[in-house]
Amino acid sequence: MRLPQRTLSAVAALAASLALLSGPAAVPPAAAQAGDGCDPIDPAACLLPFPNDYYTVADGGTPTGRRVHLRTTLKNALGVPVSPAEWNRADGFSPGSMLLSRVPGLDLARTGAAPVTDVGASLRDDAPIVIVDTATGERWPYWAELDANAPADRRALIVRPARNFREGHRYAVALRDLRDEAGNPIRPNAAFARILGPDLPATDPLAARQRDGRRVLAALQARGVGRDGLYLAWDFTVASRQSLTGPVLRMRDDALRDLGDRSPSFLVTRVADDVDDKIAREVKGIVWAPSYLDQYGGLPGSALHRGADGMPSRLPGNSQAVPFQCEIPRSALTRPARPALYGHGLLGGEGEVDAGNVKAMAAEHGFVFCATKWIGMADEDVPNVVSALADLTRFRTVADRLQQSLVNFTFLGRAMTRGFAGNKAFQNDAGAPLIDAGAELTYDGNSQGGIMGGALTAVSPDVRRAVLGVPAMNYSTLLNRSADFPQYAKVLDLFYPDRLDQQIGLALIQMLWDRGEADGYAWHMTDDPLPGTPKHRVLMHVAFGDHQVAPVAAEVEARTVGARVHAPAVAPGRSPDKAPYWGIPTFGSSYDGSAMVVWDSGSPVPPLTNTPPTEGRDPHSDPRNNAEARRQKAVFLTTGTVVDVCGGGPCVITP
Repeated sequence: MRLPQRTLSAVAALAASLALLSGPAAVPPAAAQAGDGCDPIDPAACLLPFPNDYYTVADGGTPTGRRVHLRTTLKNALGVPVSPAEWNRADGFSPGSMLLSRVPGLDLARTGAAPVTDVGASLRDDAPIVIVDTATGERWPYWAELDANAPADRRALIVRPARNFREGHRYAVALRDLRDEAGNPIRPNAAFARILGPDLPATDPLAARQRDGRRVLAALQARGVGRDGLYLAWDFTVASRQSLTGPVLRMRDDALRDLGDRSPSFLVTRVADDVDDKIAREVKGIVWAPSYLDQYGGLPGSALHRGADGMPSRLPGNSQAVPFQCEIPRSALTRPARPALYGHGLLGGEGEVDAGNVKAMAAEHGFVFCATKWIGMADEDVPNVVSALADLTRFRTVADRLQQSLVNFTFLGRAMTRGFAGNKAFQNDAGAPLIDAGAELTYDGNSQGGIMGGALTAVSPDVRRAVLGVPAMNYSTLLNRSADFPQYAKVLDLFYPDRLDQQIGLALIQMLWDRGEADGYAWHMTDDPLPGTPKHRVLMHVAFGDHQVAPVAAEVEARTVGARVHAPAVAPGRSPDKAPYWGIPTFGSSYDGSAMVVWDSGSPVPPLTNTPPTEGRDPHSDPRNNAEARRQKAVFLTTGTVVDVCGGGPCVITP
């Protein structure tokens, strides 16, 4: 969803204020040097290549046997370094990690690297970029791109997984047979060339790195990737399920253990009747949930309060006031409506539940929708989000409040199914309930609500079916491709002006974002549930050519969660891909399972670079505003079946 004008104004004002504080000239990016906490094999910038087990240490107390151990990080324009403490809690890197390096003079087309339009080429035997699971030998699909936002001398090579990496697994990466624009081979840098060479004496600064590198080279050799033409090789470990989801599960289980089978406490603060021709009643109020944040009331800018074991712990008596707004359709006056949670869009609030498309869905199909804030990324968080982009250390406060929001949504759902029906605000004049408390709780969210809804679905013990509207996952992929990001990018440009540093920064904050968005939960969103949760089904509605949420990132999500795509997805020739929706199985008339449906409003194909669309009409809101799409959503939320509402052809919307 587009940012409201008041939000844009706030961002601009904050950016200007922060700029006044920037004082001295930008700190130049640090080149990697042996012994300073930077891996010497990629001298363009510290922390490259990334992710990288060079930045971990052995730890027998973690599920992966490793722990992140960053010593040197980025510095902003004020010279303030990113404090690594929060990152160093993890036992590996993001399952959606983009792989970053800097290869001077690289031409991806002359090299033959797999582009975004031909993911299948990444698995060719002679592919110049190889990612291999060191335990299973499985080659991992990806696409490669150069940062289109950067000048040539600071342009990152970005390799993005086309399906999330497996939790807890170790991967080896090889860059080989790389070419410049003239087709000439690109030789390895001096440090890596020495690592490939004869054994170095123990006193050599690169001796330890050579020993570590031999393990990577052996893993690649075992999978058929030798040293011939090798430019660079490294390995990394993906964080475990426990590291990614453990904090939220601790919070959820602790909160629900105390709640038992009861409804949480709530207070109705406002009731409006005869709202319009679709909505009989609008109810606003507050639900109280336990707060695991380090400020009483969990205000914007707060972080998780952690106990002696490093896990979230509740300050004595700390509670979160969870604002809610519910839209009750007129049909509920005679027949109780099904309960459904609604998730709002980018930096919005619970008031978005009164949008016309949500009211139409409620009225047409008999749902009561209740919404609350995605705290951490809600309207009240805008100043804190801006400050976090000026000092990435503060990004933990965004991710931590997002984790609390998962508890908040869970408690709102419990109130809907176990408490609201007993309150007169949710009863008709005869005292009969307007909510069908016996019906299963479901979820419907759009844009940010589609992204965050994936995490909620994975965590929720109550939601078994969820519609994720114009969704995706992995903000490190989404941001540069979103028309919403340029306003925020101005802050990043002020405080981290080096474009190579910016990509490293996005990779770093994704590690924290994973704890509160779908990327960190995707492997458990559907058929491999987290402890204490049932299996789930999701229906993903994707807008072809979306300006705000990149459809290519929705495809990554579909592959990861095991969704099928409705076929034909788009008209022949519409997609620029060699094999459209590569690696995603198809279905036709109906499917009992998780699915992705592409809705095409005729907007242009998005750029094939990591830049936002600027041409044509933005179709971002079209699926939710289409009556047939809403019918498909309603059938799915009620039965779990995805039915074809497009007459056996592509799903086309006439704007």
